Amino acid sequence: MDTREQLEAYLSEIQSWEKDQKGLWFWEKLGRIPFKILDKMTPAFIQNKIGLLVAELGNYIQTGGKYLISEKAMIQKIRDTSSYEEIHTISDIGQIPLADMISISEKLQNDRVKLATVQGASTGIGGIFTLAIDIPVILGMALKTLQEIAIIHGFDPNDKMERIFIVKCLQFSSADIVGKEAILNELSTMHEDNNASENMISQLQGWQEVFFTYRDQFGWKKLFQMVPIAGMIFGAYANKGMINDVAEAGIMLYRKRRIYEKLKEV
Repeated sequence: MDTREQLEAYLSEIQSWEKDQKGLWFWEKLGRIPFKILDKMTPAFIQNKIGLLVAELGNYIQTGGKYLISEKAMIQKIRDTSSYEEIHTISDIGQIPLADMISISEKLQNDRVKLATVQGASTGIGGIFTLAIDIPVILGMALKTLQEIAIIHGFDPNDKMERIFIVKCLQFSSADIVGKEAILNELSTMHEDNNASENMISQLQGWQEVFFTYRDQFGWKKLFQMVPIAGMIFGAYANKGMINDVAEAGIMLYRKRRIYEKLKEV
């Protein structure tokens, strides 16, 4: 099983990643100016379509809604690929070696990125006419990916607290540098604050802002996808980048939680 030295080494890698997330490159500062202009140019129908998903995201937080996945297939997949044999429930998964979690989550990330690329290209063929189909599909894919990552690390997305954490991961992946730092500060208290659940729920009372942050980033990327045929390239690129960012954030943030849990045990 994992030793304290191994866990601390993994934790150091995550802390380096977190530090990288807080660094704002010069080109990123410049890049935000045209993106803000593009947001204003994004057609109202796209903004409205994305806005309709706000209620669905609220349902996901409260009940899981239509985005809640079945954990049985995921548990079986982990059982088949892990060196740890006693896996029957999600809580059992928390006992598998961290190296197994890393291997399984990286494979999941690669598979989901490939799927998102194909999805973006296929819906980009029709430009503006198929864009409305792509938006809810890619959101559903993001939520599904984060739930699978949660299970890989031994956390149950059927729990409301985990769904709040998942939405925080979604927010982190599309936030600006200031937003990322604030979210990291919020999530860092989860392993040391006994009232973390209540605090996280309180922080998400205005959870719509989470979605509008996501919407703003979504809008300008999808603007380029409105051109038929050429939209294949933009759609594939946008979806690939979005799912990759979502998966990376989920993997790192869930891995950090699991490391702290394992450190308590050793």
